[in-house]
Amino acid sequence: MAEITIVGLGPGDFGLISLETLTVLQTQPRLVLRTAKHPAVDGLVSRGINFESYDHFYEQHSSFDKVYAAIAEDCVSRAGREGKIIYAVPGSPLVAERTVALIRDLATAAGITVRILPGMSFLDILFARLGVDPVNGLTVVDAADITKLPPALNTALVVTQVYNRQVASDAKLSLMEYYSDDYRITVAHNLGLDAEEVRTIPLFELDRLPLIDHLTTLYLPGRTLQQPDSSLDPLTKVMAKLRSPGGCLWDLEQTHSSLRRYFVEEVYEVLEAIELADADKLCEELGDVLLQVVFHARIAEECGDFGLKDVVNVVTEKLIRRHPHVFGDISVQDAAEVIVNWDKIKSGEKCGERPGVLDGVPQNLPSLMRAFKLQLKAAKVGFDWNNVEQVWDKLLEELDELKQAVVAGEKPAMEGELGDVLFSIVNLARFFDIEPETALTVTNNKFIRRFAYIEDWVKNHNVDWKKLTIEQLDVLWNEAKGSETNKISNF
Repeated sequence: MAEITIVGLGPGDFGLISLETLTVLQTQPRLVLRTAKHPAVDGLVSRGINFESYDHFYEQHSSFDKVYAAIAEDCVSRAGREGKIIYAVPGSPLVAERTVALIRDLATAAGITVRILPGMSFLDILFARLGVDPVNGLTVVDAADITKLPPALNTALVVTQVYNRQVASDAKLSLMEYYSDDYRITVAHNLGLDAEEVRTIPLFELDRLPLIDHLTTLYLPGRTLQQPDSSLDPLTKVMAKLRSPGGCLWDLEQTHSSLRRYFVEEVYEVLEAIELADADKLCEELGDVLLQVVFHARIAEECGDFGLKDVVNVVTEKLIRRHPHVFGDISVQDAAEVIVNWDKIKSGEKCGERPGVLDGVPQNLPSLMRAFKLQLKAAKVGFDWNNVEQVWDKLLEELDELKQAVVAGEKPAMEGELGDVLFSIVNLARFFDIEPETALTVTNNKFIRRFAYIEDWVKNHNVDWKKLTIEQLDVLWNEAKGSETNKISNF
C-alpha cells in the first residue's frame, strides 16, 4: 500500500534529529528532502544516507506557493508509483510547513496513507534563547502571509521563511502596517548552530542586516493594544483589502446603487433588535449598518468624491453647528426649544436647496414613514388640524368613503380611499407622537411570534390545520398572548 512518511530534520545540526526519525532514515530506501540547504544534511551524507531534494523546484517556479504545490504533487505522485517514500522537511513537520498540509490533502484524495513523525522545531530553540513561554500567546506566520494577519493582533509573532533580503524587505513593509517603524524585533539566525546569532533591532533596519538567509527567523513581542477607543481603522483596513486587487470579487463589483437594498435591510434589522430588546443582536446589527457606511465611503473614495474622514467631519461639524446651546453661547429652556433652534439652523443651511415646503422627504422611504414626514413638514407651516378630535372625525369620514367605494365595487376608488384612511391613521399617530412605521413593525413581529406559537402547537400535537376551527385557533392565539412577557430594559 502506498505510504508517505513525513519526518523533520530538526532546527539545527544532525544531533537535533530524533532517534525515531534517524531509524526511519537509515532503514527506508527512498528519501526526498524539501531542501538540501539544511545543517543536518552533512550528517546524512557522512552516514551514507542517500537522498534527493526538491531544490531545483525553487528555480523552476515563480512563487513559493507554486513551489510548494509542485513539491506536494510530485511527492504524492512518487508514492503512487513507488509505494513508500520518506519526505523530510526542516524543523518539525507540523510547524509552519505548508507542503505538509498540501501533501495530506492530496494524499487523502488519492487514497495514500500519510504518517507524520514528531520532530524538534526551531521554535523550541527560539523559546529557550529568548526565555519566551508560548502559553502567553503566540502567532506563527510565513513571511508571505503577513498581510493575512488580523489588524488587532496582540500576541507575540514569529515570522518564518525569511529567505533573503528581498523577502525581508517585503516583510518589513507588511509589518509596518501593524507596528511602528521603530518597534523592537528580534532577528534569530542559525539557531542551534555554532554560528548562531540573535539580534534585537528596530523594525525599519530589518532588510539592512547582512545575515538574512533561509535560516533567519523574526520574533516580535506581543503589544498592548489600547482597548476600545472606537477607532474605525480595523474596519476600514478590512474594507480596503476586500476592495483591492486580489480581494473579494463580490465586494469589488458593488456600487452605491447595488448596495441600496442591503442598507435598508440592515436598518430594519436594527429596528427588530431594538423591538426585541436584544442587546447582543443590536450590537451586531449596528455593526452591519456601520459596515454599509464604511462600504459606501470606500467606493466614494475610490471615485475621488470623498472619504470616510469627510463623512465623519461633515456630521461632526453639523452636530456642533446645530447645538449652539452646548458648543456656543445660546441658552434654551427645554427640549422643545432645542428642536425649534435645530429647525431654524437647518433651514438656514438648506436655504435655496429646498424651495418647496415638502422638499427633502426621500421618495424611497417606506410609505408610512414618508407620510409621517410629509405631515410633519406641512404642520410646521400651519397646515394642520387644531386638535386630535378633528383627526378622529377625518378618519371616520375617510372610513365612510372607503365603505361607499367598496359598495360601488370600483377598485381604483377603493385603492384611493384606503390610502386616505391610512394617511389619516398616520396623522392620528403623529398627534399621539407615535412613529407609525415603528408601530406597524412591532405589530408585524408580534404577529409572527404568536403565529409561531400556534404553529409549534399544531406540530407538537400532530394536528391538521384544516381541522381546527376559528374558535380553537382564537383560543391558541390568546394562549400565545398570555405567554409573552415584556422585558424591562433600556430599550
